[in-house]
Amino acid sequence: MSEAKWYILHTYSGYENKVANDIKTLAENRNLQDLIEDVMVPIGPATDDYGKPVLDKDGNQKEEKLFPCYVYVKMVMTDETWYICRNTRGVTGFVGPGSKPIPLTNEEIENLGVAKKASAPSVKVGDIVKIVSGVSNLIGFEGTVQEVDEEQGKVTIALMMLGRATSTTLELSAVEKVSG
Repeated sequence: MSEAKWYILHTYSGYENKVANDIKTLAENRNLQDLIEDVMVPIGPATDDYGKPVLDKDGNQKEEKLFPCYVYVKMVMTDETWYICRNTRGVTGFVGPGSKPIPLTNEEIENLGVAKKASAPSVKVGDIVKIVSGVSNLIGFEGTVQEVDEEQGKVTIALMMLGRATSTTLELSAVEKVSG
């Protein structure tokens, strides 16, 4: 079992995606993928002040950052991983008292939805599913489940787009089983 834990970085507004991409790139370049396991900017469906979905010009629901100015990093805390995260352009610091990074507790991870439970939607190979979130131009499409990776929380589905069979891999939470 990995000793990696989730930490939260505070960033300048609008730098969340750049910070996440820069940390991923640095981890790859320095061969630290075993220490920096995951970097994410949580996104979800956009809603207005009344809880109604915000749609783009094509009628698809927009997505928004759930926690603006924050980036989540799952890593093993070492001097090198601390240095990479803390000194990435756009990062103002770790969330925690003073400058001491504090990992999220299991309860906080569940409440924030950082590590989604893979068992949330129960789908299996051959099921017909509908895409309900994720890439906005795919929302509403239906496809057949080709592969389920419960450990990674991913599902690969086959879709028909422009008269051609196409497969795509999505988060398990981005699909729901079509009843019937």
